[in-house]
Amino acid sequence: MLAGNEPVRAPRSSDAAPRTSPVAATPTGPAQPQPPSEGRPLTRREAREAEQRQAAEAEAAAVLAEAGPPAEPASSLPLFEPIVADPVAPDPARPSRAERRAVNADPYEPEKPKRRGAWGCLVGLLIVAALGAGAYFFLQGPINAVIERFTPAADFEGTGTGEVVFMIHDGENGSDIATNLVDEGVTASYDAFYDLLLEQSPEPEFHPGAYQLAEEMSAQAALDALQDPANKLEQTFVIPEGTSLPDALVAISEGTDVPLENLQAAAVEPPASYGLPAEATTLEGFLFPATYTLEPGLDAHAVLQTLVNRQFEALDAAGVPADQRWRTIVLASIVQREAGSNLDDFPKVARVFQNRLDQGINLESDATVAYGTGNTHTVWTTDEERADASNLYNTYANPGLPIGPIGNPGDVAINAAIHPADGSWLFFVPVNLATGETVFSTTVEEHEAAVERLQEWCALDENAAYCE
Repeated sequence: MLAGNEPVRAPRSSDAAPRTSPVAATPTGPAQPQPPSEGRPLTRREAREAEQRQAAEAEAAAVLAEAGPPAEPASSLPLFEPIVADPVAPDPARPSRAERRAVNADPYEPEKPKRRGAWGCLVGLLIVAALGAGAYFFLQGPINAVIERFTPAADFEGTGTGEVVFMIHDGENGSDIATNLVDEGVTASYDAFYDLLLEQSPEPEFHPGAYQLAEEMSAQAALDALQDPANKLEQTFVIPEGTSLPDALVAISEGTDVPLENLQAAAVEPPASYGLPAEATTLEGFLFPATYTLEPGLDAHAVLQTLVNRQFEALDAAGVPADQRWRTIVLASIVQREAGSNLDDFPKVARVFQNRLDQGINLESDATVAYGTGNTHTVWTTDEERADASNLYNTYANPGLPIGPIGNPGDVAINAAIHPADGSWLFFVPVNLATGETVFSTTVEEHEAAVERLQEWCALDENAAYCE
């Protein structure tokens, strides 16, 4: 047995038994491996092979010894004794295969690694699996992209069924519209509509608003419908300058799908919920007069908030500070109702009222008195109405500005209120209600003369309808 890498001892002559019969003698112990001719130490592999060969030789010798010599008659013996070669032991004159390999081997050649067996296969399989998973992870996207490129996008056929109110909001692009069409159940897929857009020349234009579409439309049918103005749903209403709050609510209801009772209920909600100044008790004065086109489906509060926000924008554009919004709106509402249709008179009317406020003179506006009596469609008043101090909108009997706006002023009236014309006027009166001609006066006498002109004009039969 070899111990580790110790060198193998060269055999002595006494270690081998002499031949005494035709059969090789049984060795007394295992033969020692032969060292290479140059006397260098055997490698671990060479020593193992030599040991295995010696064990095989010893086993063969033991088998021959147990069999014993064959019994043969003397007459059958040959005339001479043949020399029988050792069937196991190598010829000492000829080096073994291991010895020849040892002679030609590099003494510094490292030992070949042992096979890892089943564990090595398992590790290899795991490495291959990991590489495959990684390749799938990184190549999945490109592979899917190639597949999708050659796969037609899902699409419906025809013009669809049912009704869908589809909204296009300001700032949305083709990609947004393609996404929303799928979300609303109009088209089958994003790609079907968006790819169709990319094929169009010139590029389609989309306008914000509500459109009447259907469910499960083909991409082409949906695009055609969105480009057809007849499919656009519009909720449009007009609020003229000077319109009072009750009349504005009626106009909104008639132009939208919001019931009048809902608007009236929303109008009495706390003004602070709309962001109005603390002095406000209603929405009067803060519904900006303009033409509106709103999206269907808004509730009453949202619609009114839209008009309030527009009035705030007008005040900001005119440079009105937040703490001056209330006073500006109240004065502008009086100018709006009193100035008539001649826009050039707005700054002069504002100057008359501002001069009176500065000098502590009552405004004496018939429009404020009429509003306080519930009459929002005329500026004509009676002596009794002008004398009623319980009417808090009565600027004949009460000093300063009224307790609130008397209508909803527009841009011209707001600008006139903050930028009145230069002048010393304290009076004005229209002398021709058909044309809106107005006379501005500084003294009472001048004013009374202008009032007489108005009375003469109203006395004519053809003008009677203007003066009722």
